[in-house]
Amino acid sequence: MIRPGPSGADLLDKLRALSARRAAFEADGACPGDTTIDEVLSASEVVIRGRRTLMLGSNNYLGLTFHPEVRAAAREAVDRYGVGTTGSRAANGTLAIHTALERALAAPFGKRTAIIFTTGYQANLSVIAGLCRAGDVLLVDADSHASIFDAARLSGATTLAFHHNSPEDLARKLARLPSGRRDRLVVVEGVYSVRGDAAPLKEIVAACHEHGAYLMVDEAHSFGAYGARGLGRAESEGILADTDFVVGTFSKALGGVGGFCVSDRSELEGLRFLARSYVFTASGSPATIASVHAALRVIARDPALRARLWANTRRLRAGLEAGGCALEPVESPIVSIPVGDEAAAIALWQRLLEEGIYVNIMVPPACPPDACLLRASGSAAHTPGEIDRAATVIARVVRKTDVTAAD
Repeated sequence: MIRPGPSGADLLDKLRALSARRAAFEADGACPGDTTIDEVLSASEVVIRGRRTLMLGSNNYLGLTFHPEVRAAAREAVDRYGVGTTGSRAANGTLAIHTALERALAAPFGKRTAIIFTTGYQANLSVIAGLCRAGDVLLVDADSHASIFDAARLSGATTLAFHHNSPEDLARKLARLPSGRRDRLVVVEGVYSVRGDAAPLKEIVAACHEHGAYLMVDEAHSFGAYGARGLGRAESEGILADTDFVVGTFSKALGGVGGFCVSDRSELEGLRFLARSYVFTASGSPATIASVHAALRVIARDPALRARLWANTRRLRAGLEAGGCALEPVESPIVSIPVGDEAAAIALWQRLLEEGIYVNIMVPPACPPDACLLRASGSAAHTPGEIDRAATVIARVVRKTDVTAAD
């Protein structure tokens, strides 16, 4: 039986509500989520609304989007393979460079197999919904990325959210499940994208081992930044061998578009036939695949990139704190400035843009209505002078608007 919607409901009502919300901005005012970058001058500077703007919201952690070797690889791939694959991996979209990149990803992790995906979002969708089905149990951190929750819904598995970064709550929920079964998957992130806090991976591994659960770690914001070889927090915490599935993205430290999963579980190969978001979408373009492969080589041989990233991150945090900004008490490449109220966060974000500083803004549904924040991320490409200028401007604007200033 088809249940009717609310009386007078219209499919477009939710879109009209968003349009009304958008209309609250001045006609010529910048709108969060709808900002056009007119030109990209470098890995650290762009042009927005005709103004040269320092970019502190790109997630371009190692600054590789303008690395000469990475750009050269993209140009060469276009000349050799054309601009697109025009097909899925299962049809005509698997080129030799796709499988070469998979081998190059599996090798440093010491894993048997790797699969690459067209986007990082699809990586989570494919792996989680491909592994899990109705009757299985998914346990996910309550602060997980939208792609993880969307994958859970697509899988049909029973989904339990445990308290953010609480291995104790995870263990309690695992203990309530029937023992002796291997139908459960725990999903966490190495670094969480909103506040930038890191997961207690060693304790989470212990809970998974005790209760017989598989573990997947999403290293989207930690790959390239953590570990002796930049493989992420599973490497830096020494639990790579205990992680069943490591997922990552190309769109952060690697400077491209796409995603991957590496695993010692050879069964992962079955996702090439089971994962709908892998089977039914076009594969990554030759330019993207070649540039990501080149970026991997750069990361492997140049640990100085990570050193510069962390030096710039710490410099930015120190400058903001010295200027009176209250920051989230975490140390990661994501520097979060709590604001609280949505209107205040938007006003602060707009003022910073007018001052030539671009940062990310987190408003609902990315966060609760009273927990809005601004999020800055430096990169290895920023100069100390650029970091100092950004910290000075942000602190001054924050003090002027009387939000998040230290008492």
